[in-house]
Amino acid sequence: MIDDSLPFIPVNIALLTVSDTRDASTDKSGDRLAGLIEAAGHQLVRRMIVRDDVEALVGQFEAWIEDEAVDCIISTGGTGVTGRDVTPEAIDRLDGKSIPGFGELFRWLSYANIGTSTIQSRACAAVVRGTYIFALPGSTGAVADGWNGILSTQLDSRHKPCNFVELMPRLREV
Repeated sequence: MIDDSLPFIPVNIALLTVSDTRDASTDKSGDRLAGLIEAAGHQLVRRMIVRDDVEALVGQFEAWIEDEAVDCIISTGGTGVTGRDVTPEAIDRLDGKSIPGFGELFRWLSYANIGTSTIQSRACAAVVRGTYIFALPGSTGAVADGWNGILSTQLDSRHKPCNFVELMPRLREV
């Protein structure tokens, strides 16, 4: 539920497309996600395409985690089960705190649209040194499912009973 009496706090989001084949002119899922982010009132502060390579992904995640302008990273692609799908492995190497409910809820929501094919998704999330990372599959439908079904409310500071934004000041606690 959105409590309109509370202020909306825009989140600074970096968008990472993971692909060996897409470029800026063919990144339909990245374009769709960028549009959803901006339509919600958030700031798209960084955007990049990185190939399906664990080292390259870890490097880009690390760079954005250290970037004070980035509160949250959303990736699209590389979450399947083929040999080149390595986004979850890259996130695991960041030594963060896993958010298992994200992948579980994503697959539950996705089931309504693609049935048992959702089992092939390894969508996942973590918080690493104060930065949220959400990894979505690379299809435009999956991006919409993840944003509309989870992220649009959890990244809205007015969502009750709780949301990810209200936790941001406490993510670096020890």
